[in-house]
Amino acid sequence: MPYFYRAPGPQAHPVPKDARTTHSSGQSFEQLRQECLQRGTLFEDADFPASNSSLFYSERPQVPFVWKRPGFWQHSEWLDVVIDDRLPTFRDRLVFLHSADHNEFWSALLEKAYAKGHGGTSPGVMQRPIQNKENAAESEARTPFGLIKGHAYTVTGTDQVNFRGQKIELIRVRNPWGQVEWNGSWSDSSPEWRSVGPAEQKRLCHTALDDGEFWMAFKDFKAHFDKVEICNLTPDALEEDAVHKWEVTVHQGSWVRGSTAGGCRNFLDTFWTNPQIKLSLTEKDEGQEQCSFLVALMQKDRRKLKRFGANMLTIGYAIYQCPDKDEHLNKDFFRYHASQARSKTFINLREVSDRFKLPPGDYILIPSTFEPHQEADFCLRIFSEKKAITRDMDGNVDIDLPEPQKPTPPDQETEEEQRFRALFEQVAGEDMEVTAEELEYVLNAVLQKKKDIKFKKLSPISCKNIISLMDTSGNGKLEFDEFKVFWDKLKQWINLFLRFDADKSGTMSTYELRTALKAAGFQLSSHLLQLIVLRYADEELQLDFDDFLNCLVRLENASRVFQALSTKNKEFIHLNINEFINLTMNI
Repeated sequence: MPYFYRAPGPQAHPVPKDARTTHSSGQSFEQLRQECLQRGTLFEDADFPASNSSLFYSERPQVPFVWKRPGFWQHSEWLDVVIDDRLPTFRDRLVFLHSADHNEFWSALLEKAYAKGHGGTSPGVMQRPIQNKENAAESEARTPFGLIKGHAYTVTGTDQVNFRGQKIELIRVRNPWGQVEWNGSWSDSSPEWRSVGPAEQKRLCHTALDDGEFWMAFKDFKAHFDKVEICNLTPDALEEDAVHKWEVTVHQGSWVRGSTAGGCRNFLDTFWTNPQIKLSLTEKDEGQEQCSFLVALMQKDRRKLKRFGANMLTIGYAIYQCPDKDEHLNKDFFRYHASQARSKTFINLREVSDRFKLPPGDYILIPSTFEPHQEADFCLRIFSEKKAITRDMDGNVDIDLPEPQKPTPPDQETEEEQRFRALFEQVAGEDMEVTAEELEYVLNAVLQKKKDIKFKKLSPISCKNIISLMDTSGNGKLEFDEFKVFWDKLKQWINLFLRFDADKSGTMSTYELRTALKAAGFQLSSHLLQLIVLRYADEELQLDFDDFLNCLVRLENASRVFQALSTKNKEFIHLNINEFINLTMNI
């Protein structure tokens, strides 16, 4: 290690930009970073190579080490969390997590990164927003035994010790502050340790330091703590000795009010609209007739959203035997079929998980909140002992539109069509073409005479979209034959709307939209349905006929444009129909 000459006498207080370069290349952090960016590679430190020489002077490791790069990992995906190095202090001491050495800051910076990744609250003291000074004093008050109320401690070990002829169960606990310790039985300076020999004290690493770590009797631990959380990296049961690898699949999804937030089975009218995951169990457990799997449903970012008034939702899931048809199950299925398995309870926890055994076969797994209309993002993980196949039943887009009927010759027109022709000629004039404004007048005049539908006037936007859909000549107007083709289509859409306007109110519930659109030829993904609901539904999650019509026209227009473009331009095929409709519905 080279020695650096430092001038005697007082020096100016150093600032971060004056940091001394310690890398053997002589390059600063910024220079090394820029070099990696230019090469498109991650930094590999030649001063600390990923080899045994960096870990041992002369010995050889007992096992072969594998060097890996960690990241910040959240909800089954990698995240980069960027922070600055400003930390909260009081009287020049760190307020929250800190090392025993007050000149070390890595733990506090790590806590800050963790807190930012979870919406600005740390795993310990910052765990919940402080409402007022009284609440803060109560939640962080020190008990007479030296414990801090509302504090997240860590269990670092368990053991037994001989004490006056009896086996005493001990548990070792650490305060993340690095100080402030339990002062009851078996604390650092308690008299119980006098009855334990030096060898036993050494084995238990007992020291009387104010380092935040301490022993306590297990019976005292149970008396003074009311909640224990166990983090398990794999779903293997803790009592199993055999190590085996589980298969895992992950589904990210959302419950969105008006489209996919259907609530639990108690709410039959909307339950079927929840996300549906198909689970195919193909291989039995070794020597068993059933397949073991574990389902873990996590609601995401609730801590992050707590500052906006969001609390933990009550969540759970149900598992149904899948029928032969490979599609999103409708309301009638759940009316007549019971679940094969389900979470033990619906509960307001961050994650709900249970283990199941079912015969090989196909199943539909439905994650939901207990109440309908509650919004959240979720992460659903399915662990299985043998290979299992899962598929999101709501991710596919399929368009199946009938070919438009050819217009009937004038001499074969019905009496209704003849009345249309007369009205059309009156509005259109000699060129027998109508603009969007003239089409608006014609359609409103005709529709207002229909008694079976509660009708509000069509908007100019709807009529412009209709012309865009039906105008084959590209002149921005509709000829009578084009209008007649659209009128046949419009009658079908009116019948659809009336079919799903259950209470004859002149509006349709957005939860019926999936079925109505499918009957019109559009099988849409949950994401597209959510987009349509946001664009067209009112605050009561209802669509009137004008909204329904506008939605159908734009969907058909988008599908026809996509078909034409993908036929003429093979390079366009890389954009699928789902992405294209998503793009056009956002315009």
